[in-house]
Amino acid sequence: AENLGVAVSGFGIKDIILPGDVKDIMNQVLVAEKRAQANSIMRREETASTRSLLNTAKLMEENSMLWKLKEMEYVEKIADKVSNINVGGHGLLVDQLKQLFVTHKT
Repeated sequence: AENLGVAVSGFGIKDIILPGDVKDIMNQVLVAEKRAQANSIMRREETASTRSLLNTAKLMEENSMLWKLKEMEYVEKIADKVSNINVGGHGLLVDQLKQLFVTHKT
């Protein structure tokens, strides 16, 4: 190029046309890498969730008030889905409710 009076300061490749097989293989590699990244993120989130559940369980084990609050939360969720309640029991209803919701200290 210098013989023609042209100085080359740099060059590069703009477009590469790969054979179909090579292109398919590269696409499969890219998809596999993205799946691996997604799996890694999912495992990390599952680990964090499990760790959080363990910490909650430890706190509830140490504090009976937290346990009762969690029970009431579940009762509330169940009650939200109940449309009708039919009550029977021949006057023993209050005693039955006390047995369900009042803790007996021994």
